[in-house]
Amino acid sequence: MQAPIRIPQAPGWVAEFRAFIMRGNVVDLAVGIIIGVAFSGIVNSLVKDILNPIIGRLVGGVDFSNIFVALNGQHYATLDAAQKAAAPTVNIGVFINTIINFLIISFAIFWVVKAMSRLVRKEAPPEPVATPTEVLLTEIRDLLASRSPPAPPAR
Repeated sequence: MQAPIRIPQAPGWVAEFRAFIMRGNVVDLAVGIIIGVAFSGIVNSLVKDILNPIIGRLVGGVDFSNIFVALNGQHYATLDAAQKAAAPTVNIGVFINTIINFLIISFAIFWVVKAMSRLVRKEAPPEPVATPTEVLLTEIRDLLASRSPPAPPAR
């Protein structure tokens, strides 16, 4: 007869990790990151394909993506040509695009957080805890009220 097959026990941290991953906050964070990456792609296209050409046209036909300095002393017509020649470059236009992307994403996140803060229910403030003196005075008031005869009606 064959010996029964023993399945090794998972280490204790595996169960802890599984519980951590399945908490709502982690799942929400993962969804937020995925949406953020997709949103970042949209903003990159907005900046690169729409805003930069408009801004470049307004400032005299400047193409931001081709503002660069070649560090090898050579002159290249475009950033793409410099990169194909494996020239080291300081990409000023790409940096400008990144700054614009950051500003747009920051602005959008500001409005999303502002909207979310309006939707989140605010917890009611906890009721104040009575001090021992207040408790004693309340008891005395209640005792006096229960012992005294009702007041005669006013004429």
